[in-house]
Amino acid sequence: MASWILCIALVLAAVTGAVGETRYEKFLRQHVDYPRTLGLMGHRYCSVMLARRQVTAPGRPCKPSNTFVHAPAEDLVATCTRPADEMGFHSTSTPMDITACRLRGGDTRPPCNYRARQLHHHVRVSCLNGLPVHLAGTHETL
Repeated sequence: MASWILCIALVLAAVTGAVGETRYEKFLRQHVDYPRTLGLMGHRYCSVMLARRQVTAPGRPCKPSNTFVHAPAEDLVATCTRPADEMGFHSTSTPMDITACRLRGGDTRPPCNYRARQLHHHVRVSCLNGLPVHLAGTHETL
C-alpha cells in the first residue's frame, strides 16, 4: 500500500512540475525508483528517467551524475534512525540495488547522454526531521 502511495505522489510531482515539493519529496523524485521501472534497458534508462523525473530539463545543464535506488522509500526512511557517521551521514544496514547514472563526454548541454551501471551498494543519506533529503553517495560492503 505504501509503495502505491509513493508511486502516486511521484507521478503527481512530475505532472505538477514539482512546484512546492518538500526536500523529502524532491529526494524521492530524484533518487527512488521502486519497483524499478520496467522496459528501459541499459544507458537508455538513465536518459529517460532523468528527463521523466525532471532532473534534467531543456534549458538547464545536464546533471553530471545521479543515482536511483531500487528499494522502498520506507527502507531509506528507516536509515535515518541509524547512527550517523562523523560527517553526519546515515548508511543503510544492507546493500541495495541501485542504478548509477554518469554523464558521457564533457558536454553539459542537452541532449544529455548517460552511462548506466547496475550496482548493489550501501546507500548514504543525510536526513532532516527523520526523513532522507540528500543522497550522499554509495559504498560497497567493507
